[in-house]
Amino acid sequence: MNSPFLPVLLALSLAWPVAALAEKADRDKPMNVEADSLRYDDLRQVSVFTGKVVLTKGTIVIRGARLEVRQDPDGFQYGIVTGEPGKRAFYRQKREGLDEWIEGESEVIDYDGKADRVKFIRQAELRRLRGATIVDEMIGSLITYENTTDVFTVDGGPASPRPGGRVRAVLGPREAASAPASGTPPAQLRPAPGISGSPR
Repeated sequence: MNSPFLPVLLALSLAWPVAALAEKADRDKPMNVEADSLRYDDLRQVSVFTGKVVLTKGTIVIRGARLEVRQDPDGFQYGIVTGEPGKRAFYRQKREGLDEWIEGESEVIDYDGKADRVKFIRQAELRRLRGATIVDEMIGSLITYENTTDVFTVDGGPASPRPGGRVRAVLGPREAASAPASGTPPAQLRPAPGISGSPR
């Protein structure tokens, strides 16, 4: 018997060209953080920022109430951002070669610099914008965005904003004008990746 809280499997093509991933240069840019206070643990290589936190890293912008950042021996950075009580943390990043942006909100945002992955945890919402227009929108309990493959996994559950814990996806029509912003010839674009739900 199926529970309304089980993840919903989506097998929908999003018409997001594989060649147009998140800005590749972002992972090599320095991480800049502004906040009301900072506590740094040199032994553990962990920094905890609190109070109106704003993180920028290339085209990435993340905002929340608290940010914990650590760095591994290879120099990869990891961050966990939480929103204020009753509010969600915010994430935004440009897509490579296009006038398109990925925006997301959730109670917790988990950024993994080594895997180039972002997780939106609880009350999660993710949008793709072309210019200022929302083209696609996904809502669920957990959304995982794989920057390297441009594939999204959306899970439902009790922490979904949707009634019954269900996943919701609004997908805009395919448009040839999801065109490269920097003059990349359309012939270089490949078939679109997909969006899928995964069991927990």
